[in-house]
Amino acid sequence: MAWNKPLPRPTEISAPYWEGLKAHEVRIQQCDRGHSIFFPRTHCPVCGSRSLKWNKVSGEGKLYSFTIARIPTMPEFTDEMPQALAVVELEEGVRINTTMVGVEPEALKIGMAVRPVFDERPGEATLLRFTPRAGDFPSVIKADADEAPAAAVVQEDAAPKRKISAKDLDAMKSLVSEDYSPWSNEFTVTQDVINDFAKLSGDDYWIHTDPVQAREKSPFGTTIAHGALVQVLSSQLRIPLDYEVVDFNNMVNYGSDRLRFPSPVPSGCKIRARARIKAVEQVKSGVQTTMEINIHVVGQDRPSVINDLVILYM
Repeated sequence: MAWNKPLPRPTEISAPYWEGLKAHEVRIQQCDRGHSIFFPRTHCPVCGSRSLKWNKVSGEGKLYSFTIARIPTMPEFTDEMPQALAVVELEEGVRINTTMVGVEPEALKIGMAVRPVFDERPGEATLLRFTPRAGDFPSVIKADADEAPAAAVVQEDAAPKRKISAKDLDAMKSLVSEDYSPWSNEFTVTQDVINDFAKLSGDDYWIHTDPVQAREKSPFGTTIAHGALVQVLSSQLRIPLDYEVVDFNNMVNYGSDRLRFPSPVPSGCKIRARARIKAVEQVKSGVQTTMEINIHVVGQDRPSVINDLVILYM
């Protein structure tokens, strides 16, 4: 997946730090009087010495402070919500702004021991993140770490699904619920996917296909997927239902009773879906169900698509 988030721009002063991360090393400056320094600069802020050198350190330290962000600071970060924004104090005493990975927000504790994680996913730069020292999270996040098969099937529970006869109206009506199913697998809506849909549909409006213009003019700060594209991508999302409708000759997608696009899907974000049966009724040609399918950007509470799909069992 192409990295769609902002990246650092190394300067002459900070370049050794970023080169170190590429080599899976944490490097910080130290002056000739033994003071450790971060962020990179031309002189020691403690004693004023300009005699500085770069030293490799373990990168281990403790969690000095953190906050859990549940609303993305930029659209591109919606797939990381909730995000554990943190300040880590290294053993050398310097503090680094970072994000915590491989840990649930509830498990974070001020003072907990942490170790570095080198995130290679951006490609042109390696980012420094941290994880609990005692955990088993890998020390390197590989560039292809989130490139799972797009339509990977959600693992089903070992228990067999309930068989619901389409000829049993009461049984069908028992499926109506206010509760949603578990989440489906995830699918990454890349710029290539958006561009392919634009070519197919003829809708190549710049807000979808021109990242430069979208960054400058769009209220979303980046390109977004077509609403119709996100709806179509529901076919890539396997929603784990605990029942199976049987005893019918034909099943027809009868259309949508309601279709809305409440929030955008920025390019590069992951989507997932869940569903519930909203209504069941007997009609002349069979039994008609209305399944509400909600597609969300991963980490977002508000859905990007709400589709009341009408299915006719005959």
